[in-house]
Amino acid sequence: MTAKGKQFYLDAAQRSAEWHKDYIRKMKQCRFDTIAVHGVYSMQESLDFNQGSIIEPMYMSTSQTYRDSDEMEAALGYEIPTWCYSRIANPSMFYLEGVLALLEGYGSDADTSCVATSSGMAAIHSAVEEFLVVDPKKPGQKINFVATCQVYGGTFQQFAIRKDQERNIEWRKVINSHDIDEWVSLIDENTRFLYGEMPSNPGQAFFDLEKVAQIAHAHNLPMIVDATVASPALMRPIEWGADIVVQSVTKSLMTSGFGIGGAVIARKNLISNIDNDEMKADFAMYLKALPNRDNGPNISPMNAILALNDVRLLRTRMDLCSRNTMKVTEFLSRHKHIEQVDYLGMKDHPLHELASKYMVLVDSEYDELYNEKVNRYGHLMSFRVKGGAQATRDVFDAFQRIWRATDLGRIKSVATIPAISTHSQQGEEGRKISDIPLNLVRLCVGAEHPDDVIADLEQSLAVLDGKKIYVSSPEFSAGGASSATLR
Repeated sequence: MTAKGKQFYLDAAQRSAEWHKDYIRKMKQCRFDTIAVHGVYSMQESLDFNQGSIIEPMYMSTSQTYRDSDEMEAALGYEIPTWCYSRIANPSMFYLEGVLALLEGYGSDADTSCVATSSGMAAIHSAVEEFLVVDPKKPGQKINFVATCQVYGGTFQQFAIRKDQERNIEWRKVINSHDIDEWVSLIDENTRFLYGEMPSNPGQAFFDLEKVAQIAHAHNLPMIVDATVASPALMRPIEWGADIVVQSVTKSLMTSGFGIGGAVIARKNLISNIDNDEMKADFAMYLKALPNRDNGPNISPMNAILALNDVRLLRTRMDLCSRNTMKVTEFLSRHKHIEQVDYLGMKDHPLHELASKYMVLVDSEYDELYNEKVNRYGHLMSFRVKGGAQATRDVFDAFQRIWRATDLGRIKSVATIPAISTHSQQGEEGRKISDIPLNLVRLCVGAEHPDDVIADLEQSLAVLDGKKIYVSSPEFSAGGASSATLR
């Protein structure tokens, strides 16, 4: 074999990068649904490298081989694109990251990139950790970050225990995230970033992102947003000034429930008071190539492809589930056994008007069903049962079609009692400031016909009137369907 020399591979990589850049430019001119279906997988790539496969192949391989030592040297020096080892990168991961970067950047002029992770929690850790490095020139410095207290229970634990308690990095909690003055009051010279979850899980907290992002940038800080519940089909924070978006890909994006994943999507050349130009230039790629390379939290090829296939019909599905949720909300808001319903789509919700500014079904104005921009508020809502904790458990235990699980964003309707499940670890005081009482049920409405979801709610609420219902026997549930005997 005749050695080609490293420059041969550098030149080839440059030509490939220019072709890919032009392809991305053309994809950006397409509508949201087209991007979701095709992503960054081109017909040219299919014919040249993948035997003409019209669907992105799953590369179930640990590593990549190289033509010679020159190509290996260029690749391992990050001088040319490579997927040297699937802990770092892999073509299947690349396909998912490419489409998520395009979807989150849709409608804006921002240049975005993405790193996909093994879970939503890995994404949150990846998104914030690089801003929490203590400056060796300032020994004893106590740094902090400002974040909403109404967040997913795992996020609460990561911030309160892993960051604040164990490492003495102060979490300054925003109690009323829609109060702009509260955000401002918590920022000082040692603040590293602002972080918010919107809509929050399960409390539907919401804030004026455009204004909060402006505050962050005025203090030379990045704005990080967890937009898992909305997904880019309903809200794209980067369009409103956010620098980094976190997605638990497991949820709204991977509706099938087949896999676990997360993603960090960031605008390039983001704002930060950290002296690290490489990190700021392309945050997601920096994570992938350096800290995530060393720490190993990136997504697997299998989960990447599972997510990619669910993303293709994201807009249509989020539209359907949002409409279903609205109908279920209307039923519950009139029910005699319901104390309170929280859903941003309700006109009497105190944050409805604010949410309506941001929560819009993407491209609805180009959809022949609507021909105008329409608001959609997602699949997550919550309701509080009259009668306290035991009454709530009785209703919850009576569900026959709504699944009892600590999950959300599924194609099937799923419910949980956050105080005893997803948010139990944050303690009574943590749940109090987050407004998560024992009688609150979080319900994520799926793609079933809403009348059937309502029927299940109706019969389960009837237990409070003394009506008996069928409940699965412990023998059946403990043994599993394959080993159970029906009596």
